[in-house]
Amino acid sequence: MSIRTIIVDDEALSRRGIEIRLRAASDFEILTQCANGREALSAIQQHQPDLIFLDIQMPGMSGLEVVAQVPQESMPLVVFVTAYDEFAIQAFEARAVDYLLKPIDDVRFVAALARVREHLGATRALGQRDRLLEIIADITGCGELALDEILAHGRKAIAGRHPEVLPIRQGRETVRVPIAAIQWVDAAGDYMCVHAAGNTHILRGTMKELEDLLDPKLFQRVHRSTIVNLRLVKSLRAHMNGEYFLTLEGGHELKLSRTYRDKVEYFLSGSRSLQVRPGSQT
Repeated sequence: MSIRTIIVDDEALSRRGIEIRLRAASDFEILTQCANGREALSAIQQHQPDLIFLDIQMPGMSGLEVVAQVPQESMPLVVFVTAYDEFAIQAFEARAVDYLLKPIDDVRFVAALARVREHLGATRALGQRDRLLEIIADITGCGELALDEILAHGRKAIAGRHPEVLPIRQGRETVRVPIAAIQWVDAAGDYMCVHAAGNTHILRGTMKELEDLLDPKLFQRVHRSTIVNLRLVKSLRAHMNGEYFLTLEGGHELKLSRTYRDKVEYFLSGSRSLQVRPGSQT
């Protein structure tokens, strides 16, 4: 069985170098190559690869931002391709994340493929995302809710009110994310990825804490690790195993687990424009 792979790097020469080396490994299949983060997100959603070689330092959307935007259930195994400094490399090694340091060394490349073969698997790949978000938090700084700002605007003083802005501390700055702009939130370990208006904000905390802040008329949990903005659900697709897949405005597809299947009635009754598609037979 081949290991289905995507190569992501903004430098054509770097992509070509990885391609040539992979061609020599008969158990790896190259599905496509991407020159930027946006292309990578689209390719991951389309091809559902087992593995991606992912450059970190890309203009527009970095490799770290790509990782943060991939839904938990779609997360492939990642081999970072990086020119980052020693601190970052130590962070990768401490969490057993595969990486290649530019310029790529042939011996190190072979070793990385061996690690991929050893560790590839659904459970391993899902668990890997927790570690990747820890790396992102180490490198970029992890956000925390500025609860004092929320309280200062009277959330506790006005019964039934929910904040209109989610203030997230990032280093010395506070990013104020409009609640209405949040598309979905997914959790990995002790971190959450808040996806809003095309950006992803990493937040330390629990889904329960965030659920308590969000208006349940607008936001509902559809998976143990996913909260979705109901207003942005465009279509609902049934799956043969009893699960559903929600497609949001913008094309992101999220899983609705059987545990939350009662939410289907909520979606169907709450939106006249919602498209319902028949189940997949694959």
